[in-house]
Amino acid sequence: MNRLERYVLARTLGSVAAALTVISAMILLIQFVDLSRTIGVRADVSASDIFGLTLLKSPAVIEILLPFVFLAGGVGAFVSLNRRSELVAMRAAGVSAWRFISPAAMAAFVAGILAVTVINPVSAALNARFEADRAKIMANYLGDAPKDIWLRQGDEHTQMVIHATARDTVQGEVRLRNVSLFVYQKNKAGQPEFKRRLEASEAVLRPGFWQLKDVREATAGESSVRSDSLSIRSTLDSEAAVERFASPTAIAFWRLPAAIKQTEDSGFSASGYRLKFQQLLATPVMFAAMAVLAAAFSLRLVRLGGLASLAGAGVALGFVVFFFNAFSGALGRADIIPLFAAAWAPAVVALLSGLTLLCYTEDG
Repeated sequence: MNRLERYVLARTLGSVAAALTVISAMILLIQFVDLSRTIGVRADVSASDIFGLTLLKSPAVIEILLPFVFLAGGVGAFVSLNRRSELVAMRAAGVSAWRFISPAAMAAFVAGILAVTVINPVSAALNARFEADRAKIMANYLGDAPKDIWLRQGDEHTQMVIHATARDTVQGEVRLRNVSLFVYQKNKAGQPEFKRRLEASEAVLRPGFWQLKDVREATAGESSVRSDSLSIRSTLDSEAAVERFASPTAIAFWRLPAAIKQTEDSGFSASGYRLKFQQLLATPVMFAAMAVLAAAFSLRLVRLGGLASLAGAGVALGFVVFFFNAFSGALGRADIIPLFAAAWAPAVVALLSGLTLLCYTEDG
């Protein structure tokens, strides 16, 4: 990049940083108020505890709004350059708009890659910690009693359904209480057939197996057998078991392929995980699309008037893209459209719209 492109890129990144600061502060304030209303009035917690929960939950929300940070930051940077007649001077010197837009779009694309590979795992871990801490705080609140826990594991030969009334996760170790395990074995036709049921007061997930205590085992057509302890093979690890209690947004990008495989091996649909994985893959394209849209709605000459209205329309279009993304995701989860199309359509449509508008305004 030459000096001019570096200058425009620096101005854009500075405006993006300012937009990120403002949006993050707003999210922290909104989350703090919301958690104070939903948790603070129901449990005995201090303001510092609420603020700690806010810090754990907010990164996941900020991650969702990062594309609009680039949109708002890009609009702010290009409008500022336009009002100071710097864009006019660049064009008068024969510099095409594509030359100073491309670095901003590439920087947004790289930022999207970093958001997926670095920021997403961190926000997912913090979100999982938030859910665990919130569950502990609300454990004694009658209006928010914990629900029964259902897990499922399996391979090509056996399937196991696990039911428990409570769980604890201490230092990554999963403990279930009042556990029922229903073991099925696949027949030659691939259909599961019930084989045995195990009742245990506690089940602890060890590497490769469940450690059961105070066990009563019953096989179809036979009387039950009691034992103090019993080990049974498991295809889950502690992290995968915890992920079964969480939403797809609480699972890190690097863990999603394993979560998809384990969920499908257990006989469940992994469409939610697959959709989230595809949406994360499309994130860099979405970031670049927001940067292009920001430029397309901010390059109108000031002397022609209407620049503020056009920039406002660009921000409004960003919200349209947001709702389009949510709507496409809902259609994908309902199996109305393919998951690939549901994840990639908003990003591709936004990028093509920005490029088309730039072609009309810059190249006639």
